[in-house]
Amino acid sequence: MKNTLVVALISIVLLASCAKDKAPDPFLIKKNRIGLLTDSTQVKDIDAIFSSDSVVRFIAGDEFIGSVNTIEVFEKGGKKLLDISPRESLDSTSVIASVRILDQRYKTDKNITALSTFKDIKDAYKISKVDNLINVIVVSVNEINASFTIDKKELPASMRFDMEMNIDPIQIPEKAKIKYFMLHW
Repeated sequence: MKNTLVVALISIVLLASCAKDKAPDPFLIKKNRIGLLTDSTQVKDIDAIFSSDSVVRFIAGDEFIGSVNTIEVFEKGGKKLLDISPRESLDSTSVIASVRILDQRYKTDKNITALSTFKDIKDAYKISKVDNLINVIVVSVNEINASFTIDKKELPASMRFDMEMNIDPIQIPEKAKIKYFMLHW
């Protein structure tokens, strides 16, 4: 009888420990999540989420301008990980509007990182839109609320200077490197 009770207790403990959710991968990017950051994370929670890293807030100087102030996240060694932009400046309860991913360890579930090429993006996701700006093009992927900025230096010479040109994804060289990788919420 005692052996049965001991076996039952051990089984319950093992099942309970297996049932616990694993902590989210701190470098995994999903549509509404980057590691421990979510689309509902408030600015006041950033310090706790990145407690082992350095969080730097730059205040623009004039509270009346209302410009959004970027929050930078660095590893303790000094390597920059993320630039976080809150929806409202100088409001600790504001949620995050966008995150610029700088560290190559951050990756989507389809292995897209800041070091990926246009071919990697095109093979993994459906391209939603391509915007032609002055010095860059911005490739949008609505599936993960992401935008990938590619320097026009990566494009053929005939496409670099015409801002009126509608750029089709098929015209972008597959080896074009990402300059910036951002998620927008």
